Amino acid sequence: MNDGNNAGALAVAQQTRWKRIVNFPLATLLIAFAAVMIPAGVVAGLFERGFSPSPAVDIANQIVVVAVMIAAYKLVVPRLGALRHDDLAGPESVRQLGAGLLFGALLFTLIVVVATLAGVYRITGWGGTGGLVPSLIDDGLFPAVAEELIFRAIIFRWVEELAGSWAALIVSSVLFGLSHTENPNADLVSTVGIMLEGGILLGAAYMATRRLWLSMGIHAAWNVTQGEVFDIPVSGRDSQGLVEAQLQGPALLSGGGFGLEASVVCIAIGTAAGIIVLIYAVRQGRSVPTGWLPLRDGAKP
Repeated sequence: MNDGNNAGALAVAQQTRWKRIVNFPLATLLIAFAAVMIPAGVVAGLFERGFSPSPAVDIANQIVVVAVMIAAYKLVVPRLGALRHDDLAGPESVRQLGAGLLFGALLFTLIVVVATLAGVYRITGWGGTGGLVPSLIDDGLFPAVAEELIFRAIIFRWVEELAGSWAALIVSSVLFGLSHTENPNADLVSTVGIMLEGGILLGAAYMATRRLWLSMGIHAAWNVTQGEVFDIPVSGRDSQGLVEAQLQGPALLSGGGFGLEASVVCIAIGTAAGIIVLIYAVRQGRSVPTGWLPLRDGAKP
């Protein structure tokens, strides 16, 4: 009888210990990352081995990979951790996504207006719509979903649970910027620019809503507006816009070959917008204090 009780108690203790290990935020982060990225990597590899490279195959690959990442996230990630939460749910999804799309488009339009007044951006003619649909996937859908899932719904979320909102904002922003270092024409200025204008703004949008919809909308509209509307390189990659345009003048103002995202114009305006959203999130009680603390009532999903 005692042996049975002891064995049962030992089993419960072991189960509790493993649960504590798995629910430790950094362990949960790694599990979530693997759960989303491994299936996506497998699918991408199957596409590379099974099809000859072509623009159509690349777009199909991106659509399928995004679908796999969303499915993997929905199946696994909301069930992980001590504070379970689904960043792709919520009754406000349509409104938040729409607000993000509008905000992102208006924000980058403002950046282009200021760059025009500064003499570093000039429209030279009309562009075309021939590659619009593929570009909407390549510059809009794919990075908005894939990068927001990784950097906000996984990295930001569990670093925040471990060490608070400010640590999460710093870590996710730095990693977000570093993830763009292999882009064409990337340099130190462009990397720091992405950290500040992109990392702070998108992290603050996630913090303010505790969902991905707003940050995904901002991310997609930011990219599409600069590339497919204003013919500006998207993080160093050439795009075809509705207009034909040129960036000119010193790289500090124009961003050089990387595009306006590496210019002081974009860095200043994008970072200021991020700080405004961040202030809103803090005032709404959506920040998590530094330390080993759960989300406060105001920050609960």
